[in-house]
Amino acid sequence: MKLAIIGAMDLEVDALRAALEDEKVTTVAGMNFSEGKLDGADVVIVRCGIGKVNAGMCVQILADRFDVTHVVNTGIAGSLKAELDIGDLVISEDAVYHDMDVQIFGYAPGQVPGTEKPEFAADKNMVKIALALCKEVNPDINALPGRILSGDQFISSSEVKDRIISTFGGSCCEMEGAAIAHAATLNDLPFLIVRAISDKADGSAEMDYPTFERAAAQHSARLVRALAAVMQEVYK
Repeated sequence: MKLAIIGAMDLEVDALRAALEDEKVTTVAGMNFSEGKLDGADVVIVRCGIGKVNAGMCVQILADRFDVTHVVNTGIAGSLKAELDIGDLVISEDAVYHDMDVQIFGYAPGQVPGTEKPEFAADKNMVKIALALCKEVNPDINALPGRILSGDQFISSSEVKDRIISTFGGSCCEMEGAAIAHAATLNDLPFLIVRAISDKADGSAEMDYPTFERAAAQHSARLVRALAAVMQEVYK
């Protein structure tokens, strides 16, 4: 196994890079890919940058240049469910673009032309492992399976949030997960998205986000480290 770990921002991968052993850094397309050992697992850690294009490009580079076998995307997101509080984790069951709309040609909301359905399904075994590990490494927070919704916009309006929920359901919204899921699916790479809730995706975002983003990212990083160690044993 060689696990790709992707975060959109430095704060989402800094703690993981700090724990990396035998680090070798390769720069491609402005992204620094750090190869090494993380808790005994062979990994590549990279900050892809914000947005869907950066995220999709990153997965393709990982597939073409680094021979990864599995992909984990770690980071933060806005909650779409009342039961998800700031700091809680969402473990992806699937991911969907909330800003893809070609319904006029007969496609479902979020569906990309050429795909069979709107959602990209996460690897069920990785989901199962992650949910079990959450109880061990983050016992004080909730961790729920759910749908990740992605688009090139920071959701800070209750009106937009309500529209997204009514159309897609979903547990949280962010800006990279569906693109990573899409690219991983095209490359036959099992994937998992881990999202820590940093805000409520409504008018309170300006207040919540700066206060809680770092703590939320640490919850994700703690889980990803445990996941890498277990996967190294499971996928020998």
